[in-house]
Parts: sequence; C-alpha cells; structure tokens
Amino acid sequence: MFQDLNAVLPEGHNVALLGSNGAGKSTLFRIIAGSEYPNAGKVITDKAISWPVALASGIHPQMTGRENTRFIGRVNGVDDLDEYEEKVKQFAELGIKYDLPVKNYSSGMRSRLAFGCCVAIDFDVYLIDEATSVGDQKFRKKAKQALLEKSKTASVIMVSHDIKEVREFCDSAMILHQGKLSFYDELEQALEIYEAL
Repeated sequence: MFQDLNAVLPEGHNVALLGSNGAGKSTLFRIIAGSEYPNAGKVITDKAISWPVALASGIHPQMTGRENTRFIGRVNGVDDLDEYEEKVKQFAELGIKYDLPVKNYSSGMRSRLAFGCCVAIDFDVYLIDEATSVGDQKFRKKAKQALLEKSKTASVIMVSHDIKEVREFCDSAMILHQGKLSFYDELEQALEIYEAL
C-alpha cells in the first residue's frame, strides 16, 4: 500500500497507471475517481472525471436500463436527457431489455449499460480500468473504438495489464512501486522501468 503520495499529473496526457499486483493501483484509481476516500490528504482538480469506465457501479438493480440512464444523466448534469438516453440505448445494444429492471440483466448487459452511460457523457478525464474486457468480442471492439475517439478530445488514465492496450491508449505513465508514485513523460521509458521491476 502507499502513504504520503504526492503527484501532479500534467494536462493533455493519456496516462497508464502501472504497478505490480498489490501495489495499490486499484485503490489509487478509486481515490482519483472519488469512489473511495484517502485516510488523509485529497485529490485536487477542476476537471470532470468519469467513474471507472468498466465498472457497473452506480447502476441500480430495481430500476430499468432507461431509468438508470436518466438518473445517471441527471446526476452528471446532462442537458438533453432524451438525446443522452437515445445515445446510451444505441450504444449498449440492449433492445427491449432497456426497459426491463437491471436485476434481470446478465453481467455483460449491466457492463454495457454502464459503459454506454459513461461514454455518452463528455468528461475531461476518463478512468479506464481493464475497460475493453467488457462484453463479447464485437462489443469490446466497439468499446475500444469509442474510448480511442474520446482519448482524442479528453484525457485518459488507464489501469491495464495489457501492454499492447496501454500503448494504444497512452503516451505517458505513472508507476506505483513500494509506496512511491513516479510520473514518466515518455511511455516507452516507463514501460522499460516497469518491466524491470
């Protein structure tokens, strides 16, 4: 785990968060997302940050896909809820199940709904946590394409063990190792250091 971390992430970078298992990547990721609070200190930003894209957190099982979409849209200050709802419906490909309670969804369907709700909002920073492992192969391809599009106009912070995927999305990296966080402007330099740990 980590203590006394202090880091400044420069704007305009797509950053990989690297570290060995148990280094605290997921915890740090949740702290950045605001879904977990640090024991001390804080994250300071004026950017709109997404929730971790692959996680179906915030999806209520008793509500339908459509109700969840509208709720998430309202919470995140979406102006045109009808347009947002339509975008999510098209993206998630749930068909008539969009109007059924989420408790009847498979985990893949729930993930597709959460993913659709996230990418249909224009965040400044997208938190991507093994996001392209969502759903079947066709949907994974679609999800990856949507995130690559977003990464052109917004920043990305990604946790992934897939180095090919990291290279596709990121241009720089942070390495969390033995309780210390180091930022590297050059992705390849960071990957070399990471692979030597």
